[in-house]
Amino acid sequence: MQGEPVMPFDPTTLFMVVILVLMIGMMWWQSKKAKKQQAKVNDFRKSLQPGTEVATYSGLLGKIVSVDLEKEQAVIDSEGSLSRWRLQALTEPPIVPAYVHDDEVDEYGNRLEDKPQESDEAQKPIDGETAGDETADVTEEQNGKAEEAK
Repeated sequence: MQGEPVMPFDPTTLFMVVILVLMIGMMWWQSKKAKKQQAKVNDFRKSLQPGTEVATYSGLLGKIVSVDLEKEQAVIDSEGSLSRWRLQALTEPPIVPAYVHDDEVDEYGNRLEDKPQESDEAQKPIDGETAGDETADVTEEQNGKAEEAK
């Protein structure tokens, strides 16, 4: 038994320690992420002033009329209707994308005025002939041969 290697740890124990360290690391990372998000929300609530556009979690959009930080309440004006809300129910309003009509963009969504204009040079026939003349001659020859074959 002198030639056998001695393992300081059992492989199963080592695996369990690695899994435990990974789990603790994931919990710490999630906690850090949650604290950042909570700090962002608290900063938003503290920065509320009259005129700030807000949305409620239930979907009401409006502007702040007044804020009472002691009672953690705000009055919102939504199209002439005033309502009182808790600060915890307020969030930033959604970003509404600009509407672009389908006639203003190409099939890939690029604005039409951004496309380079084609020059008239590309439309000119080569050597004074048009492609339609050559095609017409070939078609007449094929039609004549087809009639002779009948």
